[in-house]
Amino acid sequence: MTEVAVRPLTVDHWPAVEAIFREGIQAGNATFESEPPSWNAFDTGKLRMGRIVAVDEVGSVVGWIAASPVSTREVYRGVVEHSVYVANRAQGRGVGSLLLEAFLRAAHEAGVWTVQASIFPENSASLALHDSAGFRRIGTRERIALMTYGPSRGRWRDTILIEHRRAE
Repeated sequence: MTEVAVRPLTVDHWPAVEAIFREGIQAGNATFESEPPSWNAFDTGKLRMGRIVAVDEVGSVVGWIAASPVSTREVYRGVVEHSVYVANRAQGRGVGSLLLEAFLRAAHEAGVWTVQASIFPENSASLALHDSAGFRRIGTRERIALMTYGPSRGRWRDTILIEHRRAE
């Protein structure tokens, strides 16, 4: 992979975004979701701000990032929870960093002051990505949810809560 560019995520990207989401689900350390949502559920649940795909030199989607509000309460209007996924074939090539950098820029411009995520402790690549982008680890949420699919089915899982605060 020689050149990767970021673009706004649109419905046209959905088949590739869904496939990358599915790869993350199958790996077992990306999400508690057992299936990707439909486009309509994704579109309704994600903010318009910061919906970004990474595309390679031939225009194939190799990663995506998007966020949801953490609450509908006005006082939390600047707090979002994000997800970032990179296709298996593109991992380890800087795609995650490119997406996260573009997302943080868009979040800052939109007035977001806190970007957070919950990451499985076993997902060392995601933790390293976020560490290098200036996220801090808030703490471990022990036995936060019971896995319903995959190799961890029936096992309680921990997550590490991370956040990135906008500098004022």
